[in-house]
Order: sequence, then structure tokens, then C-alpha cells
Amino acid sequence: MMNHVELAKDIYWVGKIDNREVPFHRLILAKGTTYNAYLIKSEKPTVIDTVDIEFGREFVEYLSELINPQEIQYIVINHTEPDHSGAMAALAGRAPNATIVCTEPAVQELKEMYKLHSRHFLVVKDGDTLDIGGKTLKFKETPYLHTAETMITYTVEDKILFPCDIFSTHVASEKIFADEAGFDIKDDFVGYYNAIIHPHRRYVRTLIDALEELDVQMIAPSHGFILRENIGQYIDLYATMSADTVQDKKVTIIYTTIKNNTKKMANHLQRIFEENQIQATVFNADKSEKTEIIESIKESDAVFIGSSTRYADMIGNLEEVLKELPEMDLEGKIGAAFGSYGWSGEAIEVIQDYLNQTNMDVQSTSKVIKTTGMTHVEFPVRVRFSPKGEQLAKIEHSAGFVADLLRSAI
Repeated sequence: MMNHVELAKDIYWVGKIDNREVPFHRLILAKGTTYNAYLIKSEKPTVIDTVDIEFGREFVEYLSELINPQEIQYIVINHTEPDHSGAMAALAGRAPNATIVCTEPAVQELKEMYKLHSRHFLVVKDGDTLDIGGKTLKFKETPYLHTAETMITYTVEDKILFPCDIFSTHVASEKIFADEAGFDIKDDFVGYYNAIIHPHRRYVRTLIDALEELDVQMIAPSHGFILRENIGQYIDLYATMSADTVQDKKVTIIYTTIKNNTKKMANHLQRIFEENQIQATVFNADKSEKTEIIESIKESDAVFIGSSTRYADMIGNLEEVLKELPEMDLEGKIGAAFGSYGWSGEAIEVIQDYLNQTNMDVQSTSKVIKTTGMTHVEFPVRVRFSPKGEQLAKIEHSAGFVADLLRSAI
């Protein structure tokens, strides 16, 4: 059912209630969900997010009863996933005068997904504002909550936060406001956090920092209930659930190197873990005793093993360590491969093969995508030549991901 509810003067919820058992992120939403979109009927009418792609035509037809789509001046897309941006193809065709507002990483995605190559985009950065005629929108970038292009939108005059997936619930209800639900939504709120946001929890700090400068009186997310009472408790829940809890966690990092590039990777991994309050010990397998390395692995919660590649193989004494691992009980430990290379980097894949012979929880890009939907985290961690720029960021993402796994294991 499509409907509209007034949140504040000239601001309307114009979403879709989906009360089926909805397949979503390899889950079944037994309580259904809602796809929340919002219409601001200001001097420059603006739509914030849309609905799932399945309901695109229905959404635009209903929206047309409230406003002539040709009058729409802006379409704000906080997040490109099709349950939020899915009606863009239908809406853009009916609103030819609308400028699409999003972050830089979202532009190409939206162009490709909805054939919007000829449309005008307004790229906004963290802290930018937009005057839509009588109302001001403020944008804050919240990358990786839960994908790289994600942002949140805030109406300055009305003090309403539109945070997309953040602060959502998966409940299909004709009662749009949480205080009218007739039950405590906390379990559904926490359940949504655990299913969708928790794998990205180290980025929640960015959100909490962004909210400190905003006077939020209402939270209008993209799924489920709109929050207008006890706002602080919901924000505090996110801060608490994403807090660092890595006491006594240890990581062992083992490497061999040719020109110190893999050594640089090992040292950068160590820095990232230590910044996350996790003890990390680094061993050069060519300069350390194998018994000392093995003991460290036994005492650790995660193990990173890396090598440079020479003539399609590992170098140095690393294989002597790897041969020991399949015979060890490493259950409950996280394993990951890394390395620098100049051509094809076979050594990294050989290490991965050894790790897969153990009973460790071995990380792979495939596993990350299937369990979290993240596409910016890669395993094994492969760097061509010297780690710098985007390649350093790749190391940071992967180390941060393992740090999050260690937090969730507490």
C-alpha cells in the first residue's frame, strides 16, 4: 500500500508498506518491511530516496497524485542500493527537470543502474548545504554504512534526520511512528542493527561524530518506524553496540619479503590493529625462530601470513611455518593471506591454499561479500609493488574488517 503521512509542515512520508515475508540480504523478513521515501513540498520540491525497484511504477503513480513530477527540482539519493534507489528509472523519466543529489561514488552507480548518463547530478560533500526554497538540506557523508557512497540528509529548519538504512527497523506497519506502534520496537531496532549495520560497526563512529553537531528531533530512516520520541536512546544504542571491546585480543603477522614491500604491508597491518587496541606481533620468517612463531600463532586470535612472489612462488622460510599449520588445532582463529607482487602474485594464492587446509576461519573476498555485502574489503590482501595510496586503504579496510570480527567474538 502506498500512503502519505505529514512529518512536519510540507514534509511527507510517501513510502510503501510491504507486509509479505520479504527475502532480504539472504534473510526472510517475517514481519515484512517498509520502503520509506519522503517528499518535501518546498519552493523547490524535493524527493529524498525512493522505494524498492519492484514498486517503482506504483511509487511514481502515487507520487503524481501529490505533486506534478515535472515540478520536482531535486531527487536526493542517500544510498544507491535498489531497495532505496529502485524507483529512480521511473521517477527520473517523469521528473525531467530534477537534479539528482548524491555523493561522488554514487554518480556512476546511478548512471549505470538506471541509464541516467544524460542527467544532471549535484555532487555533495561532507557538510555541504542545499537551499531548496524555504528549507535547507545539510549533508553528512557516512561511508560504509553500509556502502562507500552512503550519506545522511538533515533538514536544518525542521531538525529531521534522513539517515537511510541507519536507525531502521524491518517491520511492516501502517503505524509509521514508533510511539504509535503499540509495542516496544527495541528488539526490532537491535535486530536490524545486528543484521545490517553490525558488520560495519567501526564506521558507526563517523555517524556518531556527525550527529554531535546536529540537533536531531526526528529520525526518518528508510525502513520501518520513524522516531520522534526518546531520540537519544536510539543514538546511544548505536554508540553502545558499536563500542570497542577488544580486550586481550592478539594478532600474529608473519612475512617474508624481497624488497621490503611485503614488510611494509606487515608493518601497516600492525599499525592498524594497534590503532584498534589489538596487540599485534610481527615476525620475519627468515629472521625468527619457527618455534617462536608457532607459539605466537597458538596464543593469537588472528593470523596474517604474507610473502613476496618470486618465480611464481613464496620466498624464504615461510613454507616451513605453513607446513605446520594443518596439523595444529586452530579452530576459532581468523586466518588471512597477504603479499606484494610485481606480476601475478602466485605466492599469495599458495598461502591461501595452505590456510584453507587448516580449521581456521579463513577470510576470502567471496566470504566477505556473501556475509556482509561489502565490496571494498578484499582477501587475500594483494598489493602490487610498494603499498601506497589506494593500496594502503585496501590494507586498512581488510585489517579493520578483521578487527571488527575480533570485537564481535567477545
